Amino acid sequence: MIIHNARLRGRDGLHRITLDGERIAAIDAQHALPPIAEGDLNAAGNLVVPPFVEPHIHLDATLTAGEPAWNMSGTLFEGIERWAERKALVTHEDTKTRAKKTIDMLVDHGIQHVRTHVDVTDPTLAALKAMLEVREETRHLIDLQIVAFPQEGIESYANGRALMEQAVELGADVVGGIPHFENTRDQGVSSIKFLMDLAERSGCLVDVHCDETDDPQSRFLEVLAEEARVRGMGARVTASHTVAMGSYDNAYCSKLFRLLKMSGISFISCPTESIHLQGRFDTYPKRRGLTRVAEIDRAGMNVCFGQDSIVDPWYPLGNGNILRILEAGLHICHMLGYEDLKRSLDLITDNSARALNLGEGYGLEVGRPANLLILSAPDDYEMVRSQGHALVSVRHGKVLMRRTPAQIERA
Repeated sequence: MIIHNARLRGRDGLHRITLDGERIAAIDAQHALPPIAEGDLNAAGNLVVPPFVEPHIHLDATLTAGEPAWNMSGTLFEGIERWAERKALVTHEDTKTRAKKTIDMLVDHGIQHVRTHVDVTDPTLAALKAMLEVREETRHLIDLQIVAFPQEGIESYANGRALMEQAVELGADVVGGIPHFENTRDQGVSSIKFLMDLAERSGCLVDVHCDETDDPQSRFLEVLAEEARVRGMGARVTASHTVAMGSYDNAYCSKLFRLLKMSGISFISCPTESIHLQGRFDTYPKRRGLTRVAEIDRAGMNVCFGQDSIVDPWYPLGNGNILRILEAGLHICHMLGYEDLKRSLDLITDNSARALNLGEGYGLEVGRPANLLILSAPDDYEMVRSQGHALVSVRHGKVLMRRTPAQIERA
């Protein structure tokens, strides 16, 4: 298959991308339009990019909002309470059916790499076992990383450590944590040291729900970053949310950034979820409740955007469209300057791939997997401005999805 008339980020002019089986065989400058053979694709001067990446979602909880009750306060902690009720109703097939339906939504919007957090504070590990099957059954659609996520804590939940170890033995790819939810600060620190030990022993990646609270005294990020620095694990460690950073004073944050840069860890922000869940204890002025995305980016650290939830106890909306999150996030994070807009797709492609440690399994380079998207705009700015879409998704050298744009007829 050949993709003609492709624009590539960071390169001038049009290009021709030749796919040979499941690999990219060649990328050449294109100076004339040859006949387009049957089976080839015409990008028509639009961007061709690697697939979108969903770095943070909870597939085990999707499509459960209102079951058995709605989160009426809209708070993070009521969401956790509602989910604890829903967990009692979870079955193996229920989890698989909802997860696969959500994966179809993600695929329809050009996502081919997904990291899902799966609650392992369940003595039966039912959701994890179901998601391990989903990972195998959807390999033709996505590459799925599974996080062993202790929703109700590692130290504060009965047998929390043993369940985490069992989850890794069963096949979880990533070790998670939620230190700010542990009963005491000491337990939060202990949970980080435990999960880092577990990741180091097992070779797993790390992705911690870290300081997802407006409390300016919630400072587990410094503990996670220092553990990553001392162990030399920064490239394998991600801090998700870190929304307390939006409430830290600047003097402390200045010192913290020095450590964060030394640690080499990545950051994932879920802007639509955070602006919905945080600031709930404020009247006015009301905090945005988001981490310092622009500042992290300008400091040269790796940060990306994720959806977090789709129609679950924490967030009642969502449709799998990561571009929706990108546009909202750029607004929320004060990143609508033209320089930010010109490279905005980094936040849902390259930066996310780095956070997931995808390495040479990702990117538009000769020899890499023939996984790519044809978008509906010629550059990042126009993609955001026009609220564009992925028009074609190619995976393993074959067309996975095509979208026909809506046509408007003027009178």
